[in-house]
Amino acid sequence: MDTLRTSCPWDREQTHASLLRYLLEEAYEAAETIEADDMAALREEIGDVLFQVLFHARIASERSAADGGFTIDDVADTLAAKLIRRHPHVFAGVSVGSAADVNANWEEIKAAERAAKAAEAAGAGSGAPGGAVAPSALDGVPFGQPALSLAAQLQRRASRAGVAVSFGGDGSADSDGDAGLTGERLGAELMGLVACAQAAGLDPELELRAAARRFADEVREQERQR
Repeated sequence: MDTLRTSCPWDREQTHASLLRYLLEEAYEAAETIEADDMAALREEIGDVLFQVLFHARIASERSAADGGFTIDDVADTLAAKLIRRHPHVFAGVSVGSAADVNANWEEIKAAERAAKAAEAAGAGSGAPGGAVAPSALDGVPFGQPALSLAAQLQRRASRAGVAVSFGGDGSADSDGDAGLTGERLGAELMGLVACAQAAGLDPELELRAAARRFADEVREQERQR
C-alpha cells in the first residue's frame, strides 16, 4: 500500500471521499458471494474489502494526529480495545447464561459508550447554552445505508431502548407481527410495494428513507420527553 500510494498516479490522487464508492461496492460484492455460497470467491472479495481498509488507513497516516490522522496499527488497536470492552464475559469475568445475556450486556455497554461520546462532544464544543445534545439510542446509526436496512436498524434500536413509535401500517413499532410471515412471503410483499410505488410515480427508496428519518425524529423526541 505504501508503494502504491507513492508510485501509482491513480492511487496517489485518491482521498477518503473518492474511495467511498469503492468501499461500498466491495462490501456489496462480498455480500453477494456469501448469498451465493461461493466461499472460494469470498476469499478474494473480503481481500478487496481489506484493501479499502488499508487504503483509508494509509491516507489517514499522512495527517497528523491533531488533524485526525491514524495508522493501520491504530485501527487494529481501537478495534481490539472495543472488542475487549464489549465482551466482559470473555475478558473481565462477567457471568452470562445465554446469548440473550450477551446481547443485553452489549446494549448496555454501547449505551454507555454513546453517553460518553456525547459528553466528550459537549465538552469539546463552544460551551454555548443548550449546545449539548443528549445521547440517543439511535446514535451511530449510519443514515447513508440503503433505506430498508436503515429502517430495520432504527426499529431494532428503538425497540431495545423501549421506545414505541407509531409508523402506520398495523399501527406501531412494537407490534407482535405476523406469526405466519415467511421470508418468501415478505419478499413478495416488499416487491409488490415497490411495484405499487413505481406505478404511482414514487421512488420507494427515497420514500422509505424519508419515513425512516421521520421515525428517527419521533424516537428522539420521545427520548427527550423521558
